[in-house]
Amino acid sequence: MRVISGKYKGRQIKPVPHKLTRPTTDKVKEALFQIIGPYFEGGVCLDLFAGSGGLGIEALSRGMDRVVFVDVHPKAIRTIYENIELLQLEEYTEVFRADAFRAIKGAAKRGLLFDYIFLDPPYKKVSYEDLLEAIHTYGLLKRDGYIICEHDAKSNLPRVLHGFEQIQTEIYGSTTAVSLYIEEGSTTSE
Repeated sequence: MRVISGKYKGRQIKPVPHKLTRPTTDKVKEALFQIIGPYFEGGVCLDLFAGSGGLGIEALSRGMDRVVFVDVHPKAIRTIYENIELLQLEEYTEVFRADAFRAIKGAAKRGLLFDYIFLDPPYKKVSYEDLLEAIHTYGLLKRDGYIICEHDAKSNLPRVLHGFEQIQTEIYGSTTAVSLYIEEGSTTSE
């Protein structure tokens, strides 16, 4: 695994040492960042189901100011810390071992708002509808922010859901799709 572009381009990062996570492929990662970036002038990102931290680290490399990483698996948390240390990103990151829904609630209690929220849960094991509802209920997305859902290519996510509107879906290969959501009525456009 490697960082594709930006400040840390070409730097290797460690994968989580088990089969519980499914790393985002370089092809999907590059396509995803071409849709939402490809580079940023600051901002705050939430990487739920972070695995190795690859998406959040890529966002930092491309100009994001800060990333909050969340995963429930101890091996994933250990790998995220190792990757952060490897790239010396400690001052730009926070890492939490928690269930995604507890993390959403905790972020709201702290008054955190995010420009980008990455949702890449294990396919067919977590409801995107429930995740988007929680994000909406707790008001975590900034007005012109994006929610990026990586999901099974065979799953069609709803066009409008809990105050969010799907503005784009791209399918990569036979297994992976990425759907992009914004707040309904947002002025953000492609």
